[in-house]
Amino acid sequence: MQTFAHLHANPEVSWKEVKTTEFLVKKLHSLGLKTITFSDCTGVVGIWENLSSGSTDGKSLTVALRADIDALWQAVDGKWRANHSCGHDAHMTVVLSAVQLLKISGFIPDGTIKVIFQPAEEMGAGALKMVEKGVADDVDYLYGVHLRPIQELPDGKASPAIYNGATLLVRGEIHGTTAHGARPHLGVNAIEVASALLRAIQDIHINPMIPSTVKMTSLHAGDEGSSNIIPDYAKFTLDVRTQSNAVLDELYEKIQTVACHTAAMFGARITLWPEGRTAAAEVAEEAKVFMKQAIEDVLGAENTAPDVITPGGEDFHFYTLERPRIKATMLGLGCGLKPGLHHPHMTFNREALISGARIMARAVVHTFEKGGVK
Repeated sequence: MQTFAHLHANPEVSWKEVKTTEFLVKKLHSLGLKTITFSDCTGVVGIWENLSSGSTDGKSLTVALRADIDALWQAVDGKWRANHSCGHDAHMTVVLSAVQLLKISGFIPDGTIKVIFQPAEEMGAGALKMVEKGVADDVDYLYGVHLRPIQELPDGKASPAIYNGATLLVRGEIHGTTAHGARPHLGVNAIEVASALLRAIQDIHINPMIPSTVKMTSLHAGDEGSSNIIPDYAKFTLDVRTQSNAVLDELYEKIQTVACHTAAMFGARITLWPEGRTAAAEVAEEAKVFMKQAIEDVLGAENTAPDVITPGGEDFHFYTLERPRIKATMLGLGCGLKPGLHHPHMTFNREALISGARIMARAVVHTFEKGGVK
């Protein structure tokens, strides 16, 4: 628990996880792993390689464990600071502890174990950066872990897969025409354009069998000091979510079409900028089988929960989207987490970290025993 206590007490936000990276490098070295760091970004990859291994066709297996390392920037008791309210401190602890358990048990991988400590998950950009660095190029199996809120999984249970949704943040601007409040017919009211845009977005129809939502989550227009002026400018954000990568593309295309038509109707200009995209989960059945067996080994079949389906985003899934050959799944760890992820005072049962580490270690063992490259 000392590892968790240190990480929890020293949170760092996306792309600034410098001391976190230094701490992880030291931990990996103490476990006998080689490390790879990067000159232009934070994060570290640990390498545990058995050079004498190799399958009959000359290709050995590479199994990777991934943990995200960044904290959120949020107000805690009225003070803005970095805060590990999404459990990334727990994820790092679980992965480090899993490697430690494998070392203590005398396990020797028939191939290579990679330990990926990835920055900037909260920005949806860290996984893509690791892919760019070539970290995932030789990976055959990839396992992640994420604490689950009590609304999804009770304490003491675990799920072999998390089906996160695809998410997209869309920022927008509306440019109308200013006018005197007494002569609204001479202007184009940016607030009225925004209102019409919101109504039109709510009329977008997607296959109802695939959960999808589009919400306007912020809107700023006008000036409190000039309430008799028709505002010509507004800025807004849209939160777009669905359980399908293809449907996310479809939704954004329809949002663009709606924005174009709304702007034309009012004689305004609407500009959109998509950013902060995360991918929907692409889970490999074979990897999920190994993870399920690991959960049963540690917690028993009675505490092995069904797959978790959640609209929350997670950039872990970019690894499989960008490198489809990777077989991946993410462990959902029930731990009594409340009141919820991203709450500034999120708490959970820290004993679950021990179970999580044991499950991840067992998943690695099962993968090397049964998951040989074909």
